[in-house]
Amino acid sequence: MQRRELFSFLSSQLKPKVEQESYLRPPYFNDIHAFDTECQKCDGRCATLCQEQIIVINSDKTPSLNLSKGGCTYCDACALACGFGVLNVKDKKVMNADVSINETTCLSWSGVMCFSCKDPCLEDAISFKAMFMPSIDTNICTACGFCISRCPTLAIDIKVN
Repeated sequence: MQRRELFSFLSSQLKPKVEQESYLRPPYFNDIHAFDTECQKCDGRCATLCQEQIIVINSDKTPSLNLSKGGCTYCDACALACGFGVLNVKDKKVMNADVSINETTCLSWSGVMCFSCKDPCLEDAISFKAMFMPSIDTNICTACGFCISRCPTLAIDIKVN
């Protein structure tokens, strides 16, 4: 091995590994790999029929949810629109994500009275200690995302599992 090859090899090992982006998918799938194979054939009908307009079609032609402007009502429209079997009403489930409140940026955790996240919560999964310190009950939360867009400080995080 020549010196140039050695340094090239060593520098390539120092570069951070780029992980494949993890998308929040509509909650109607059985096989996560079907997004990569079947959605390539589709014109994105699920996105056009989404009542909340939160489904976006990514550059790889797969649908994902953008919860920055609204949440999922689990209305079934995207699953009914899917002609390739990727999304199916019989596979309906709670979204595969964890929702949490960032206590350092949350207004209520800073002593300001704010119920912006609690009011739109369809499942009443957000509770407050006294009038401050909100927390999300992960046993009730469906990760619908309505609280995310309503938070004035963007203190609600969602992490795809």
